[in-house]
Amino acid sequence: MSDLKQQITADLTTAMKARDKVTSSTLRMVRTAIQNAEVAGSEAKELTDEEVLAVITKEGKKRRDAIAEYEKAGRPELAESEKAELEVIEGYLPKQLSDEELEALVAEAVAEAGVTETSQMGQAMKAAQAKVAGRAEGGRVAAAVKKHLG
Repeated sequence: MSDLKQQITADLTTAMKARDKVTSSTLRMVRTAIQNAEVAGSEAKELTDEEVLAVITKEGKKRRDAIAEYEKAGRPELAESEKAELEVIEGYLPKQLSDEELEALVAEAVAEAGVTETSQMGQAMKAAQAKVAGRAEGGRVAAAVKKHLG
């Protein structure tokens, strides 16, 4: 079992003992998402820490999207619930890069990949995502790559 998955399981047990409903329900959802990722595809496999981190990042993005939709729809109580879940999830994510740090990493990755044109966006994104390693959302990375190539 990956270290991150073990940490989530241990934290879930602690939250359940403390009767922390928000943390325990959020960690249950995260564990379910991890288990679904493990059995997806043709055969079941144990996820690495990087793969678990990708699942957690995806769950965080779902919460951010939900918060934006609830706020747009005038449902602040539901947005607050999602914000509480996002806060728990962010405890397992690495610190997010600032815009300056992201642009510097993207510039470095694009230079290493030898990409010079916008038509090579796929190669640039692949190189940039490898450098960023979950410390920024894909949309931010894509925007930085476009800005650098454009």
